Order: sequence, then C-alpha cells, then structure tokens
Amino acid sequence: MVVENDADDDARRLGDWLTDAGAELHVVRAHAGEPLPESLAGYQGVVVLGGAQPAYDTDGVPASPWFPALRNLLREAVAERVATLGVCLGGQLLAGALGGRVEPAASGPEIGAFLVAKRDVAESDPLFAMLPFTPDVYQWHVDEITALPPGAVLLASSPRVPNQAYRVGPKAWGVQFHIECDQPMLESWADGDTGSLARAGLDAETVLARCAAVEDDVEEVWRPFAGRFVAVASGRGVGPGVPLPVVNL
Repeated sequence: MVVENDADDDARRLGDWLTDAGAELHVVRAHAGEPLPESLAGYQGVVVLGGAQPAYDTDGVPASPWFPALRNLLREAVAERVATLGVCLGGQLLAGALGGRVEPAASGPEIGAFLVAKRDVAESDPLFAMLPFTPDVYQWHVDEITALPPGAVLLASSPRVPNQAYRVGPKAWGVQFHIECDQPMLESWADGDTGSLARAGLDAETVLARCAAVEDDVEEVWRPFAGRFVAVASGRGVGPGVPLPVVNL
C-alpha cells in the first residue's frame, strides 16, 4: 500500500522503481478522501509519502483527519513485521506513532540537494548497507525528528539534521529526505512555496539547478534501494541474483 498525504507528493520515480522490482501498488490518496484500510491484511509492504502538513498534533488536533488511523496502521506494520518505508512526512509519522518526537527544525527549513552520511551500523542493514557512504538526496522540510522511537537504530545523519534515516524493528524504515522526486515535482514545490525558501536564504532557480544536477545520481543509488525494499517485503533475501516476485504494496 502506498499512502499519499498530499496531492503534490505522489510516488513518482519511487513508484516506478518499486513496480520495476516486481511490486503491485495499491495507492490510497488519503488527501482526496480515499479511506485507509482497517488493517494491513493482504499487504506485504507499506510506503507512506510526504506532505506539507506537520506530523504532530496542534492542541490535540491532527494536521490531517486520517493521521490517527494512519498511525495505527504504522504501529500494526511494525508489530506484524510488514515492510514499511516512511518518506519525509511519512518518516516523521512513523517516528511519532512509535513514541518518537517531531518538532520544527531547529536550523530552519532544509531545502535542495544534499548529502547524508551513513552511520557505521548501517553496514549491517539490508537496505542501507549497499549505499555509498554519502548518498545524494533531496531535502524539502521545515520539521525534523528530534527524538527517535525507543529501540530505533540511526542509519544516516547530517550536521544540520541528525536524524536523517532510521530503522525500527527488523522491517520498518523512516527517512527525513526525499528520493521520489523528479524535476517537475520539485518545480511545483518551488512554485507553491509559501516562504520556506526565503527563510532559508535560498532562491528557487539555484535550488532547482542543484537538484537537476544530481538527478541521475539519486536514481543510481535509490533505484536499487527500492528493489531491496521489495525483496525484503517479499520475504526474500537481498543478495545478488535473487529473483523478485510480485509483491503487494
């Protein structure tokens, strides 16, 4: 199952990489009123995408009405060992659902093309072990995970935002950054920006040019990552030459 939280952030290239690796995607457009399933029965994996909303409640009120049900599904996914990937807001929601904390980013908005650095422990992780030490990613967020869930393993970090990627349990990953974007998506975010670029002291043209410069590098690194996620969801190993069966996401 792929959960869209925002009309401006669909699975895009990540969706293509997942289907190329053998996944069948059931997309739930929660932002358009499509209901989330009551349980994850029948699903082998869950991908929760980003969005402009905060992952935390304000005065006890969730930023989007489906967030309580989504948090419950994320808890179920971890408890039942359903392969899970939370991207940006999705990673924040996963952290918050499991006892972590999300707050406005102390250093302000993080926007553009950046490098993140793997932690040593990532060398034993089934998704992150084969990544380069400092992979290229896209960043576009104003909040950050300030406390990981109890028992979570930090997999990647950066000086500005320490909690860039983590795993909780054996099959649930959250990343603060974006890997799904293509250039038209990034351009639409720049066009719809409501002040984050200015607060970060950035201009859209420079940000977009830097993102375009690493587009091929992002695909080179994160396409195989998506394939490894499908392999984990299928219950197979992730070694070379392992065939990827059809997986219901």
